Amino acid sequence: MERRIFIRKTGAAMLGAIALPIASGEGLYGSPPVKTAKKEDTFKLAMAGYSFVNFGIDESLKMMQRMDLHYLCIKDFHLPLKSSDAEIKAFHDKLKAKNVTGYGVGPIYMKTQSEADIAFDYAKRVGVKLIVGVPNHELLPYIESKVKEYDFKYAIHIHGPDIKLYPNAKDVMEHVGGLDARMGICLDIGHDTRDGFNPADDLKKYHARVFDIHIKDVTAADKSGKTCEMGRGVIDIPAFVKMLRKVKYSGACSLEFEKDMTDPLAGLAESVGYFRGVLSGMK
Repeated sequence: MERRIFIRKTGAAMLGAIALPIASGEGLYGSPPVKTAKKEDTFKLAMAGYSFVNFGIDESLKMMQRMDLHYLCIKDFHLPLKSSDAEIKAFHDKLKAKNVTGYGVGPIYMKTQSEADIAFDYAKRVGVKLIVGVPNHELLPYIESKVKEYDFKYAIHIHGPDIKLYPNAKDVMEHVGGLDARMGICLDIGHDTRDGFNPADDLKKYHARVFDIHIKDVTAADKSGKTCEMGRGVIDIPAFVKMLRKVKYSGACSLEFEKDMTDPLAGLAESVGYFRGVLSGMK
């Protein structure tokens, strides 16, 4: 009941295009203008490229413009791993024309050292310092050596109960806790919830090693849960926002929407509006 009252109170704010403060500095290919809405918000609202798996980059950027989003985690279906330097520059020019910055790459699955080599070289040429990856367990020592060589952050994406490889944040930390501190978590709050965990609690526990966040809502806190519009599911988004602020998270909160990936704009826009409404409503 309290959550419903909160949603009603913030409903009007959800309809506005309230900008998030932008914390990142200027990247290799430039960054959009700094916006300030709340001084304590060091994180930025972004888009996970996977949400646009059925769309080319031009259509994807148009949708981002309509939602007033300016940061994108780049997927290789938009910019292939073996792109030339000229193709990478042209891609960044296209993003810059729409006031969008690519802040990281991935998720990228890695099963061999060769695949890891390709991914790290790709990220370097793209000009980012964050890889969202899913490496086989036996590859972790090699990934650590690449992290040290390139001075990148490496965020392992969690996948909930659907696959055994990194189902939740706790599992990731059991595998990388003793490795280089630049190896950590891409905290997908939907999958974390579907595996029986509380994403706000996990953010509190592991925030020093959370380098990227995929935000979404899900219909149930178990394997049956499906992605839904934010605010319609079981995740306590206000509690998660409160924790983001408490731990002063400074990375991206990238929206990932998988309910209808052939026509995602309406669901994405509703989720963006809800999240911005929560930010505005929580003083």
